[in-house]
Amino acid sequence: MPNPVIQQMLERRSIRNFSGAPVSDKDLQIILSAAQQAPTSVNGEQISLIVTRDKDTIRKIAQIAGGQPQVASAEVFITILIDFNRTANAVAMAGEKQLIDQCAEGLIVGAVDAGIMLQALQMAAGSLGYGTTAIGGIRNNPQALIELFGLPPRTFPLLGTTLGVADPDKLPRIKPRVPLESFALNERYDNDKVSAGIRDYDVTLRHWWDAQGQFDMPSYIQSTTNYYKVDYFPTVGEALKRQGFGLIDIKS
Repeated sequence: MPNPVIQQMLERRSIRNFSGAPVSDKDLQIILSAAQQAPTSVNGEQISLIVTRDKDTIRKIAQIAGGQPQVASAEVFITILIDFNRTANAVAMAGEKQLIDQCAEGLIVGAVDAGIMLQALQMAAGSLGYGTTAIGGIRNNPQALIELFGLPPRTFPLLGTTLGVADPDKLPRIKPRVPLESFALNERYDNDKVSAGIRDYDVTLRHWWDAQGQFDMPSYIQSTTNYYKVDYFPTVGEALKRQGFGLIDIKS
């Protein structure tokens, strides 16, 4: 039998229907404190959170994210920010000027740390019995979120997570994944295994949707194609520029 942590990870699912039961202040503080222990690159702590409990504001976030009911019905919404404003202040205290927010490496660092933070928040929440869903849809209109939160330059709302008590009558099934052998590749990248895994997973996911009566949901190949043949959030780059971010390599 897996230990409780592994079991929780194996049973992870995105919760899109909440019961309306409250998230206690004590539990929320535990979740935030536990997540804050997540690692950040060079211990720069270039991540900040905006924790939203006001229902009117959560509904505004839902609209910014494209009108998502799963966001609007959450008891808490946590926005994960890349925060090079904090580090810029630290560098200024040393009498120097920060450059990392102008570099491609800076954006990668911020994105990696934001992803780690998302996992930490969701694991902590799940351990206390709460449901969550990762929301990348806030990048549908990042400028609106920047203005809603009054974000300073060198910060950017990368993604967020809902938080609430799952509706026990509407729990989704655990979604399957690509075959392990096409995901965890031994020693070298194997495109044949990756391609075979795509074909297998396309069939598996089709059966998974059909078993739930969701016959109109696209297969893996079609869903991925629908998203990745276009730039589905085409204002992200401009919003990053307005926030002062660059995407260059600076040679010392």
